[in-house]
Amino acid sequence: MNGTAAAVPIPPGLSSRYSRSSEGRAWLGSLPGLLQDRLEQWQLEVDLAPGTTPWSGHGGLVVPVRQLDGSPAALKIAFPHDEAKVERHALALWGGRGAVALLAAEAGSCAMLLERLDAGRTLADLGMDDAAQVWGGLVRQLGLAPDHRPEWREFGHIAARAEQWSDDFPADWEHLGRPFPRWLLEAALEVCQTRGAVGRRSARDVLVHADLHFLNILARPGTEGREGRAGAPAVAGYAAIDPQPLIGEPEFAVAPLLWNRLGDLPAVQAGPALHRRCTDFSTAAGLDPDVARQWAIAREVDNALWYAAHGHPGDLARSLWVASTLAGHTLEGLPHPHFLPQPGQGG
Repeated sequence: MNGTAAAVPIPPGLSSRYSRSSEGRAWLGSLPGLLQDRLEQWQLEVDLAPGTTPWSGHGGLVVPVRQLDGSPAALKIAFPHDEAKVERHALALWGGRGAVALLAAEAGSCAMLLERLDAGRTLADLGMDDAAQVWGGLVRQLGLAPDHRPEWREFGHIAARAEQWSDDFPADWEHLGRPFPRWLLEAALEVCQTRGAVGRRSARDVLVHADLHFLNILARPGTEGREGRAGAPAVAGYAAIDPQPLIGEPEFAVAPLLWNRLGDLPAVQAGPALHRRCTDFSTAAGLDPDVARQWAIAREVDNALWYAAHGHPGDLARSLWVASTLAGHTLEGLPHPHFLPQPGQGG
């Protein structure tokens, strides 16, 4: 165990991702200094076995550390982007209930000291029935109603995003050469217009973790074998990480479950099984399955347009399969979902 930032190698995937832009390269170059500063200010010691690399997500570095009293924690430093800048506010509101506990934060560097979770055990390890129960329980905990606390001012509204999509989708679709049929574009626009209007006048606003997929739910250490009723995994044994916090309809959170783990769908009747998954996870969380389905169509069309613009054909095919299947008519010519890439692997 070495207490200095020099003991922390940068994971190759993170280095590759951020070396593609001048801003990313500057951030990578600043990481050792940022790490050392936080280690000193928060009196931390790196708890990384020799020859191992720290954890990393798409947008940040997570280093296992020990606090002054010897207790374990995780030091996260994120690339400064909009979602990273508001993450600490959502974690502060949740207070460790349903999400990883925030121990300290430094806004200028997007650095946070977090409860250490078990990065080797995620919701992806559970079968779908158990995963739905854990996910649903976490969503119920995370769905806080807005109150007087100042952190609420930091989050955007889902209805505003839908209104922006109503303007952007048609122009992007035309600019990209109409990369999918018009009917699917119109299905997404109908969702944006309907749900956007409902969201503006709804009394159902809650804090939504907008990226609550299987790999963003980790087990709490020491919870192996902890079970709830009827042998199901205990919700208290898991916590959400990496929120993309928004305010609005809680059904917005279901979509990432539907574009992940497509390989778990049956070889035949995969489309109906995707609809059942939407229903099962929504029901477990006390949500409206049809509203969840609608939001998933809009979110996947948004993804599809981004993938088309950035040259990710595999990811584009996956988003089109999910969106069109949920809209009721799977597009012809797409691969079977078992042959579609996992998110981030379809460039």
